[in-house]
Order: sequence, then structure tokens, then C-alpha cells
Amino acid sequence: MYAIVDIETTGGKYNEERITEIAIYRYDGHNIVDKFASLVNPEKKIQHFVVRLTGITDAMVARAPKFHELAKRIVEITDGCILVAHNADFDYRVIRQEFKNLAYNYERNTLCTVQLSKKLIPELPSYSLGKLCKTIGIPVANRHRADGDAFATVNLLELLLQKDQAKEIIAQSIKDFSEVLKKEKLSNAINGIPVATGVFYLHQQNGRIMYIGKGKNMRSKISQLLAKKSKKIKTIQNKLANVSFDISGTYIMARLIFNQKVALHKPRYNSNYYHLSRPVKFEHPDILVISEGRKTGEKAVILIVEGKLQGFAFTNLEHQITDKSILYNLMTPLADSLDNRFIVQSSIEKNRVNKIIKL
Repeated sequence: MYAIVDIETTGGKYNEERITEIAIYRYDGHNIVDKFASLVNPEKKIQHFVVRLTGITDAMVARAPKFHELAKRIVEITDGCILVAHNADFDYRVIRQEFKNLAYNYERNTLCTVQLSKKLIPELPSYSLGKLCKTIGIPVANRHRADGDAFATVNLLELLLQKDQAKEIIAQSIKDFSEVLKKEKLSNAINGIPVATGVFYLHQQNGRIMYIGKGKNMRSKISQLLAKKSKKIKTIQNKLANVSFDISGTYIMARLIFNQKVALHKPRYNSNYYHLSRPVKFEHPDILVISEGRKTGEKAVILIVEGKLQGFAFTNLEHQITDKSILYNLMTPLADSLDNRFIVQSSIEKNRVNKIIKL
């Protein structure tokens, strides 16, 4: 679980800044499950350059609640979460200082979307939130206001989770189930999986993926898997620490993501798969294959250039969807394997895609 946060402050000396606005989105890696946003009375003057940047004035915050009036809600909405922010060191430091002023020790693990973006979307000209979002096609409303910037960071994290093939972000959010009874552990694992099409990952205590599965109904699939009595499944049950998943929207995308993740992680308890597929040559060398996304208004996009699979992405782009510079930043690489080519081509032949766009 993640708490995506953005704050605006008065400006001033190090550790003397006070919060003037805060927004927090509680996000489970797939959906926003709670939200909190408020102006905050900082009980001090806002510096002039900050007023020009944010538009937040002393008059606007004069009757806003003070931080101590919001502290309980902030603790509750971030409880059990990794705190995520664009330049997390700053936001976390200022929030901790506000709590220190109340003699409360506020501690959360953090993730910084600046550092994650540099790692997962390298070599961009700028990693400031506004310029980064413009480069990758994420809209930002109310820039330099907490709610607008926090919501943009949610969309950015969603893309980064998609591009995090090694599951390093997930590994950092593994919960310690060592004190939980085995029966409760398995029940929680199953109940946390949605009734949706996608790929699921069974993690052991160190975060390593030990098994990957896929299904049109992931919850049913994992229930059937963990109900088996084989020696392998009993070993998986004993080692199970957490379950993560990727909703894929369509089973075509689930198959592609499954192939990609098995090849990348080589899970110990997955069987060896042998695919017998006929040779495939795409009719057009440069195309976009468009199908349904994971939610309303979203598209799944597969990029083929010079007759080879390049990658896939989930996006809400409309007129920008053929802009290759944006597309390449969004894309998660996809192996140009015989099996992947067969999956894509057969889905085209069987009219299981929405549209083909020639580039």
C-alpha cells in the first residue's frame, strides 16, 4: 500500500518551513482507495516567492485548520503505507518536523519518484514533475498545488510500477507475515487478489518471486493453485510472504506479461514451458496494436517496428498515441520471441484487438 503525498510550504530556513497545503492519496498499486487534501494554517507568514509560485496567500490559510488538527487524519491515511513523493526527502522531512513539533515520532518507509524515474525512464532532459509528466504524456492540473501534484504523482507511480520489471518497488513493500498463522496468511493472500484478468506473483520472505501465474479470474486461479496437495504447493504455502499482481485487462496482455516475467525472474516453482508456435511475420512492419486497457478510457498498446515487437504500454493518450517519442518513454520492453509474436498475430487474426494503427 502506498500513500502518495505532496505538500506546499511557507519557504524559509531548513527545518523552519511550515506546511500550507497537503494532499495524500492512499493507493493499493492499482486503485485509489482513500484521499485527503487540505489547506493548513502554518501560523507564520508565507514568503513572497512561494506565493507567486503556488498562489497560496496568507489570507487563504488564515482560517484553515492548523497541523495539529489534521495530524490524526494524516497518521491514519498513511498507516501501513510506503510514503511516496516526488523528491520524497523534502516532503518526508517537513512532515516529520511538523510531527516533532507535536512531540510525536512519525516514521514511514519512503519511495522517491524522482529517483525511480531516473532509473526506469533514463536520459530524459528533466525530472521536475511538470516537465517529466509533459514528456511522458501525463496531464497535470493545478501545478504547484498539493492536490494536483499529488494526483499527477499517482499517475506517475502507476507507470513506474508497470515499468518496474524486476519488481524492486514491490520488494520494498513486502510485509512481514512471520507472526501470522499459516491459515490466515493464505486467506489474506487470496482475498487480496481481485476478480480480474492478469498475472500474479507469489513472493517469499526476502521479496523474491518464487511462482508466477495468470488467469482470467486471478482470485479463482490462485485459490485453485493453493488448494492443491502436491509437495511443491505445500512448499510454496510455507514460504509464502506476500502476493502482488498486475491487472492486464485482456488475456492477450496477461499471456505477454506472463511470458515476460517468467523469462525475467525465472521463478523456482514454475514449470518449464515449451511453446510450439508457427513462424510469424506481421503484415505491416510498423504498427500499433490497440486493445482494451485495465480500466475505462485506458488502452493497451503493443508497438511493432520494422516487423519486430518493441514493447507494450497502458495509456490514456488520444491524439498523442502515434507520437513515437512519447510512446518509447511509455513502453515496457517486450521480447520479440516466437511465442510472443504468435500471441499478438493470432489475436489480430481472431479479431481480439480493437484497432491496428499503421505508423
